[in-house]
Amino acid sequence: MSDLLAVYIHWPFCVSKCPYCDFNSHVRASIDEAGWTDALVADLAFEAALTPGRTVGSIFFGGGTPSLMAPATVERIIAAVAANWPIDSDCEITLEANPSSVEAARFAGFAAAGVNRVSLGLQALDDAALAALGRPHDLAQGMAALDVAQRHFPRVSFDLIYDRPGQTVAAWSAELTRALAFGTEHLSLYGLTIEPGTRYAVLHAKGELVLPPEEISADLFDLTAEMTAAAGIPAYEVSNHARAGAASRHNLAYWTYADYVGVGPGAHGRRAGEATARHRKPENWIAAVAAHGHGIVTTEPLPPATRAREALLMGLRLADGIDAGTFERRTGEALDASIDRTRLARLVELGFVESDAAGLRLTPKGRPLVNAVLAELA
Repeated sequence: MSDLLAVYIHWPFCVSKCPYCDFNSHVRASIDEAGWTDALVADLAFEAALTPGRTVGSIFFGGGTPSLMAPATVERIIAAVAANWPIDSDCEITLEANPSSVEAARFAGFAAAGVNRVSLGLQALDDAALAALGRPHDLAQGMAALDVAQRHFPRVSFDLIYDRPGQTVAAWSAELTRALAFGTEHLSLYGLTIEPGTRYAVLHAKGELVLPPEEISADLFDLTAEMTAAAGIPAYEVSNHARAGAASRHNLAYWTYADYVGVGPGAHGRRAGEATARHRKPENWIAAVAAHGHGIVTTEPLPPATRAREALLMGLRLADGIDAGTFERRTGEALDASIDRTRLARLVELGFVESDAAGLRLTPKGRPLVNAVLAELA
């Protein structure tokens, strides 16, 4: 397991706020893109000074809507990363994009800037569902953006949300069949959840937004696993599916508890046994960078016990589970010493997890119950 450093850049701006979204995203009438880029470059330089000698294995532009950036901005930020750290020859550089905010010329510009993987926020393949999700694009725009992405980038992923209000198993089967036919190497398929502080949370509390019953949700999860596996793009994480060798290297850094630095408003990082968090409000973050050379609001130590718990929570989401050797190297704790053995034995007996000298992993029976299993173990 590689110990390459992952770099996350947060671009917090969106054209509108989706009602289900609890990400750190903001709508602004106008922004000084050059000024924001200067601040991101400064924030990167601060992190680089604290992580000397590390080699970067992945760069991820998240948001918000990074595709609202000019390609020249992306190029400058990638150049800043390369100026501060050695870059792995196989570095994965991902940019999240929304279909309504991109066009062929911009995708071409991102590819020329060095982006080699795009993650497209389609979210649904149905105009009525897109409207209900508050998406600022329709299906035709989504299909056009996917076509352009597949022409310009060697690696393409897209997101879909299922378990939507009123969605049936038959309807999702048809939608997923169409999605799999596009031939992308990676799919992120998320069951809709109600996040506190969102518009959907308000509607749900009023009874105006009703999710499918639990038995339908379970059937949708099972169907997703079966169909993606049959198509050669099985789940390698609870919500992420990829062809062999096409898993997101950046996200694997999170799930395997590797070090990563995060810059930009609200970005989190984990390096040298510490957890960092940046100011969430964009204006507060950029003011902090101007005053201090970085946007950090908190730095917290991560003692081995905390690292072990976090690594357990993240690693069990992977189909391959937790590698015992990597776990101990990255947390300072032995895997078998980090788990209540009585609870583990019960979960093994129930057929939810497998445990051996190599590590720990969920069984297919346990994967739909990942949160309940984690609540028992961590």
